[in-house]
Amino acid sequence: MGHRPAGFPQVGCVYTAQGFEYDWNGVILGPDLVWRDGAWGADRSARKDTVGACASQKMFSHLVRGTYKVLLTRGYAGTVLFSTDKETRKMLRTLVTGRQLPVG
Repeated sequence: MGHRPAGFPQVGCVYTAQGFEYDWNGVILGPDLVWRDGAWGADRSARKDTVGACASQKMFSHLVRGTYKVLLTRGYAGTVLFSTDKETRKMLRTLVTGRQLPVG
């Protein structure tokens, strides 16, 4: 599949991205998956998707992580990742070495 300029402004979700790959992918980690006290945590109150609404907290956490796994594995050349949560962004910056990243 070649480059399609019209694809850049498009936004998708796990349901539209599943089964497709893209040259470049951008993923926004929402407030439903955050880094706290050295571990990932899933926040049910921050999730708008009703899938897993009745699941146990352990199963809900598994579903949230699975959703992001699908989204994070769609880019052939790479994936740009952003978190809406400041503490999570701070942790993600520690995973990138060799260059200065903007603070914010």
